[in-house]
Amino acid sequence: LFHGIADGLKMILKENFTPATYDRFCYNLAPWLAAVPVLLVFAVVPFGGTLMPGKLFSEELFPGLAAFFGDRSYTMQVAQLDAGILFVLAISGIGILGTMLAGWSSNNKFSMLGAARAASQMISYEVAMGLALVAMVVTYGTLDLNRMVLWQQQGAWGIFVQPMAFLLFLTAAIAENKRVPFDLPECESELVSGYFTEYTSMKMGLFLLSEFIEIVVISSLVATLFFGGYSVPFMNDAGFTWPGGSTWALPHLAVVLLQVLAFTVKVFIIGCFQIQVRWTLPRFRYDQLMALGWKFLMPLAAANLVVTAIVRWATL
Repeated sequence: LFHGIADGLKMILKENFTPATYDRFCYNLAPWLAAVPVLLVFAVVPFGGTLMPGKLFSEELFPGLAAFFGDRSYTMQVAQLDAGILFVLAISGIGILGTMLAGWSSNNKFSMLGAARAASQMISYEVAMGLALVAMVVTYGTLDLNRMVLWQQQGAWGIFVQPMAFLLFLTAAIAENKRVPFDLPECESELVSGYFTEYTSMKMGLFLLSEFIEIVVISSLVATLFFGGYSVPFMNDAGFTWPGGSTWALPHLAVVLLQVLAFTVKVFIIGCFQIQVRWTLPRFRYDQLMALGWKFLMPLAAANLVVTAIVRWATL
């Protein structure tokens, strides 16, 4: 913990060195274009079910509060968009601009090469990721992430319905994040630090933080799309309903806390898995990286989408 605090202090206190020749506006804009879109994606991810404040306060302990809230209910989601998946794709695509501007504006050959690698890699793997998401949209019949969770709550988790889409999405998302074994845009052995070689202090820190935050974003999307999101098996808004028909009623506060806890645990486990992948697999060569995206993942994603559409049409 102290090591992490020391690293943070060093980034804040270091000199903000800039190259002798660079594009000032694009150079300063690039870190924000890399970090802000990652944070915006959280807005459409549901982290809990329906919150009814009127049921949280007893009339004896908090007189007037229960009556004030009444039957109002709030979805535990910052922005409940009908087209949540489209928002995720649109906002995540902006991050490509941050890496491109960083490499070009630095006026450094290593940075420019890293930016070119990052752009081609992120665009390539977005195709497979988009096709995997379209397969999930066809399966669930909605673009709303919260409705996808409700579909899984009433049926089966997405990983059992679409195991191929899960593998495709997770692989493409890790490649989008430029983490090992897909860290070709910033590999130290070839490009010093890649597209952010000429950045210091917290400008470099923003690039690093955006990658770490994106691990949590990817984990939250995988949990929402394939592992039931905040849902807990056999639990609904009233409590647990077991297969035999017996029920176990729970207070509304306990249901809300269990849903948030379930979502947090799923995100943590998937994040740990991504870190384990980073520790385990070696780095690809760049031609292997592009071949995996275009010759393997994209055809599989297209085939999975076609099969999903046929099955969906046959079951209507």
